[in-house]
Amino acid sequence: MIFRIGIENNNDDRTIAWALEHPGCFAYGQDGNEAQKNFIQAAREYAAWIARHGESWLDDKVEVSVEETFDAYFINQAFERVERGKDTCMVESFFVYDWKPLVLHEIERALKLLAWSRADLMSIVRGLSAEKLGQTYPNERWSINGILRHIGGAEWWYQERIGYPFPEDEKDVPEDPLERLAVVREHFNSLLPKLDRLNKVIGLEGEIWSPRKVLRRALWHERDHTEHIRKLLQ
Repeated sequence: MIFRIGIENNNDDRTIAWALEHPGCFAYGQDGNEAQKNFIQAAREYAAWIARHGESWLDDKVEVSVEETFDAYFINQAFERVERGKDTCMVESFFVYDWKPLVLHEIERALKLLAWSRADLMSIVRGLSAEKLGQTYPNERWSINGILRHIGGAEWWYQERIGYPFPEDEKDVPEDPLERLAVVREHFNSLLPKLDRLNKVIGLEGEIWSPRKVLRRALWHERDHTEHIRKLLQ
């Protein structure tokens, strides 16, 4: 089958190939050609992941169609394009496909993907001791607890980008990593059906957001950090 992908260059000195129609499916590379090449295997693994849960949305016969390319860039507090530095932020990809409102069958699939992704994450941290969860690693910013807290915080932030955060104030987001994950995900699960056919695109702090982009980023972020934790534990 044909996977329509968006290429995002310059994201933390790498390129990401995004499956536009299949949130949670992505691949990295040093440039667009490498990301596209790596995407073939990533798509096969994604199809196999879905199949393991008894679904048959995809097969592993992968063809790739590059629909769009976006070069991430940095802006300063005056919203001017600048080189990366202090008090700058990165503006990440918004593809034409991200303009499309989510529809019910996509939301139903997304809820399954989110549940499977969360189950994967929990399966590798369940049973870890407090010492192991708090352990620091050379050249790593966070402990595993820190990564879990980051995943929950980012998912809250994604929802805040389109005006639907819970809790409303970031300071009220639970500090405990597992409680944070649970509270924020429960809200996200309840929010997604309300986004059915909602034509909402927002420019906020120099970046464009939509429900589809939020879903794309949230699934990518959790699956990426799940693999990150898996590698730390190995």
